[in-house]
Amino acid sequence: MNKTPRIPIPPEVRTYVFQRDKYQCQSCGKISGETQLSIDHIIPLSRGGKNDISNLQTLCLTCNQQKTNNIDKRFRRYFDS
Repeated sequence: MNKTPRIPIPPEVRTYVFQRDKYQCQSCGKISGETQLSIDHIIPLSRGGKNDISNLQTLCLTCNQQKTNNIDKRFRRYFDS
């Protein structure tokens, strides 16, 4: 499996993902007023994930750091063939 190169996420894509996810961590449910939110790849780039908007999610920094480059099994069903 080839690693996808990392590219900067454009501001308008970041805004779209935050709005789509209602400014809420998709793992623990915290909202922007409670924690700092970030954009994360559901399938990590190091595991063949793509720089596609459907592979992006909102996570708080704590959940993002705990996830590292693992694949969250809750989302795997959307990407399995």
